[in-house]
Amino acid sequence: MTFQFELIATDGRARAARLSLHPRESRTPMFMPVGTQGSVKGLTSKQMEDLRCQTVLGNTYHLENRPGSDLMKELGGLHRFNNWSGGTLTDSGGFQMVSLLDLAEISEDGVTFQSPIDGQQMMLTPERSIHIQNGIGADIIMALDDVVSSVHHESSRFEEATQRTLRWIDRCVAAHRRPSEQALFGIIQGGLDQTLRDVCVEGAARNDNLPGYAVGGLAGGEEKDAFCRVVAQCTASLPDDKPRYVMGVESTRVVVCVYYSVCSALGADMFDCVYPSRTARFGTALIPEGVLRLKTAAMASDYRPIDSECDCMVCMQYSRAHLHAKITKEPNAASLLTYHNIRYQMRLCEQMHQEIVDNQFGQFVGRFIRRRFPEGHVPPWVRDALSLAGISL
Repeated sequence: MTFQFELIATDGRARAARLSLHPRESRTPMFMPVGTQGSVKGLTSKQMEDLRCQTVLGNTYHLENRPGSDLMKELGGLHRFNNWSGGTLTDSGGFQMVSLLDLAEISEDGVTFQSPIDGQQMMLTPERSIHIQNGIGADIIMALDDVVSSVHHESSRFEEATQRTLRWIDRCVAAHRRPSEQALFGIIQGGLDQTLRDVCVEGAARNDNLPGYAVGGLAGGEEKDAFCRVVAQCTASLPDDKPRYVMGVESTRVVVCVYYSVCSALGADMFDCVYPSRTARFGTALIPEGVLRLKTAAMASDYRPIDSECDCMVCMQYSRAHLHAKITKEPNAASLLTYHNIRYQMRLCEQMHQEIVDNQFGQFVGRFIRRRFPEGHVPPWVRDALSLAGISL
């Protein structure tokens, strides 16, 4: 197949790599904005290109509901449908087992959903998930997994989901009809159980038909140190010559970008999160010190840019005061904040990539964390996670 993963440099456990599915190329560490319908709300494809966004994540379940994979296939796939020249990734639809749990029924065959739109039943099997994703035409597609919230109280359910996920991986590989055009990633489940995570990693890694792996089943409300422990365990055990994707990074304010730096330090290559675009719609901007709330009264007379270090169009042309005045009145204010927040993420990943290449990643992360916590109150989970990566603060 044309998918390639080239490791450019390492610094401790952190990795800088080149990921390509001809003719598109991305560099890691890589943040992927979430676009439920394959595009980010409030931004055009041209704006995403200007932001140097590399890959956008789309939701298989919602894309099949509307407009449908058959129509997208007729139109030439997700890239042509959204006029997007960058990379694309679709999830398997499995996450809806958690987010739409009250509307879902799970069995060995697959999962049956009741559509929240029209109430119709939709049966999603591993084979159908792959068929839908083949029609959507994303560059990277995900195997259907049995997803259980990380804070679920029944240990037997995690055992069941782990073994079922491995069986479903085999069914997804067998159903994949476009392996030379689309890279199929397997997903590692197991909850917070170290033994189950090892079982899933070992089982998935035996399948040579998987060009990449994702760590799933996290960001469901577990403690931050537990999240980091699972990421550290999985990245240490997965093959070095294939990309590692941490799915759905925690969308907590202030620490969301800290998660990205910690995941990268632990050896993850890719991650996604809804927070940068979702929080922009509520008037919140990402800055090196954390977040900036444009709705607060103090912003009314603040004529500085959102971030004086940022090279985005919004920071170059608009003041905090201007955005404060518009944020509750004009829809395009949310688009401007989304534009800035996505660029903030892209700049962070570009910096991490270069610092790894320059063998300066540990020092970079130290500066980044200290700026986030200037009074020295670095959360213990951050210190512990970086310590696992050989980085001391």
